[in-house]
Amino acid sequence: MTVLHRVRRAARRVGLDVGRYPQETDDFRTALLLREHGVGVVLDVGAHTGGYGAGLRSHGYRGRIVSFEPVAEHHRRLAARAARDRAWTTRRLALGAAPGEAALHVAGNAGASSSLLPMLERHARAAPDSAYVRQERVEVGRLDAVWDEVVRPGERVFLKLDVQGFERQVLDGLGARVADCAGLQLEMSLVPLYAGGVLYRELLDWAEERGFALMNLLPGFADAGSGRMYQCDAVLMRE
Repeated sequence: MTVLHRVRRAARRVGLDVGRYPQETDDFRTALLLREHGVGVVLDVGAHTGGYGAGLRSHGYRGRIVSFEPVAEHHRRLAARAARDRAWTTRRLALGAAPGEAALHVAGNAGASSSLLPMLERHARAAPDSAYVRQERVEVGRLDAVWDEVVRPGERVFLKLDVQGFERQVLDGLGARVADCAGLQLEMSLVPLYAGGVLYRELLDWAEERGFALMNLLPGFADAGSGRMYQCDAVLMRE
């Protein structure tokens, strides 16, 4: 009898079931795509406290990670997490189409739904805990302006956006550097959730027009009452 079988038998005596950790998770598939496409650095925009980077690490991605998070408290926790990883650095910066300062709306769900855009009633009604609780002034920069500071010559870049409706502005700030990206992960709204936010068709068209092919779709935020999905992530790579 293997160790796993002995553990399972003991666990069942107290009403528990023990199995292997599932490999076919969202992070696993993304890490696999990064490996297959030779990605050397992930630019994690809207990193919150670093859950995405930690997920990639747990599934074998060993390249560099540069995480951008503008909210002071979230960046503090992010930086503490990244400090244990020599290949993970952080920047306290929001990204957009124009440099300057802006008021970022901080959401009540531990900041997960924070945005530079006003939240629409549909979003707040489906997830009351995501309602904004305060504002914070943050620095905004263009990604192409800081590109040479965060990307090394010859690195294959994967750009991941979790910016709650502000995706198009971040992509506009990418400028001609889009040609240096091997892949993208875009959180996309399927219905309007933020005033002025773009929807999934515009983002997919933008990416496909620039040579990216859809490789995976990851389920996201849904209305618990109706079961309708409101957001998902698209993972796109160059063929």
